[in-house]
Amino acid sequence: MNWLLSVLSAVLLLLLFPRPVLPNISLAILAPIALTPLIVACARENRWRVRFLLGYATGVLYWFGLCTWIQGTMAQYAGVGPITAWLLFVLFSLAKGVQTGIFALIAGRVMKRWCAPPVVAAIWVALEWTHAYTGFEWLNLGNAGSDLSMLLRLAPVTGVWGISFAFALMSGVIAHLFLRRRGASVWLLAFLGLYLLPDIPGPVRGDANAVLVQPNIDGDVIWTPELLETVESQLRTFSASPVTRASGADLIVWPEMPVPFYETDAAFRAFLASVSEQAKAPILTGVVGRTTKGAPLNSGLLTGLNGATISRYDKTHLVPFGEFVPWPFGGLTEKISSEAGDYAPGSGVVVSKLGTHRIGTFICYESVFPSYIRQFPAAGAEVLFNISNDGWFGTSPARYQHLRIVRMRAAEVQRWILRGTNNGVTAAIDPAGRIVRSLPEYRQAAVRLSYAYRTNLTFYTRFGDWFVGFCWALGLIMSIWTSPPWGAWGSSSSLSCPSPSSGATIE
Repeated sequence: MNWLLSVLSAVLLLLLFPRPVLPNISLAILAPIALTPLIVACARENRWRVRFLLGYATGVLYWFGLCTWIQGTMAQYAGVGPITAWLLFVLFSLAKGVQTGIFALIAGRVMKRWCAPPVVAAIWVALEWTHAYTGFEWLNLGNAGSDLSMLLRLAPVTGVWGISFAFALMSGVIAHLFLRRRGASVWLLAFLGLYLLPDIPGPVRGDANAVLVQPNIDGDVIWTPELLETVESQLRTFSASPVTRASGADLIVWPEMPVPFYETDAAFRAFLASVSEQAKAPILTGVVGRTTKGAPLNSGLLTGLNGATISRYDKTHLVPFGEFVPWPFGGLTEKISSEAGDYAPGSGVVVSKLGTHRIGTFICYESVFPSYIRQFPAAGAEVLFNISNDGWFGTSPARYQHLRIVRMRAAEVQRWILRGTNNGVTAAIDPAGRIVRSLPEYRQAAVRLSYAYRTNLTFYTRFGDWFVGFCWALGLIMSIWTSPPWGAWGSSSSLSCPSPSSGATIE
């Protein structure tokens, strides 16, 4: 039964996010119970090794089911066969399950106490945060709350981590009730604090405009001068159309694209200047930049009407196997991008002047790092642009998962984010994480998107992952208190939390 409960938690977690069946629909209503089966299973299991394996199984199944697109991407673009791609993906899933195993190991122990739910939630957040530093980060549990306006009040204060905590707390309380243990339901009163937080920003019509071009370029093509000329002609047509000129666009945005556009190419720079002058607007585009030593950079280049560089942002957080091959896989696979050699990381946040305003640009996968994205508005960015090539995902649900991640970033910093992609999902996201307008995927098109400049700084923008630090402290202190290191992990401790109604202990 415990193993079935472990599998059930993995299934519930997968149902929270876009997936191969109904890829743009999620069942966020399941988030409060997603961890409950695993917590119950671990509370019923006294052997610490088995608790770890129960959580490990949940984690492996979750990451395997969530990220199957990795196998397809590697098989198609990384120069490996389908079998090798599956092998690497299985190894990836086995590695990513470790955090969930550690969570189950500790959670099953502390669940013997009435004060366990917030401790369990803190442990979940602390371990969830470590994914960014263990090779690959993607969807956090809190991302399931991007459509839940009441819980979304937490995002500008705690970041996504507060919403993850809330869902894990609810799962812990429900597990306690299922196990017929007293006192834990008192923790639900904490949700009354949500009414003390400011409401999320209401829908507001933007007073600025940008034209985003979705070129829908195939990543498999062999580039020839004729094909490059065709693509440039299409970009010109969409960027400098009469509709674009009439809109008085603040900016033309071209996404990260699988096109050989090099910052130092004189012909390309002349092309940019020509289109910019014709469209009467600056252009932001993805290019390949170079370090002073000649290493390639994945960059966002902002140029003025005369084609001169206003600024260049170099992607700082690179994609493993996408833009560099981590050790020790160098001999097994190639990176997905086409540049020779690994991309070099950028040096950090760049905020650029656009008229009298300031903008920030981040590229593709960087959206999964909340503490990094908050640095753009902290440095003065009044609107954010996310340029991305989600064509690497193929027709998998990963592009919808990516969109959900970007929506949470908008809610955390309360900034408009205009998302320009190669083949979808191109969209305008408001400061509450709502999708205001988007383009259909896999269609060559351009769209004029309205937005507004904002200068307010949220608590999360100012102070970053302070809540994660709180969770680490709470999780470590309470785990040691309820399960002292000198006690056996598989037996009851003599220490316990006091009952909420008396001085007695609950065993």
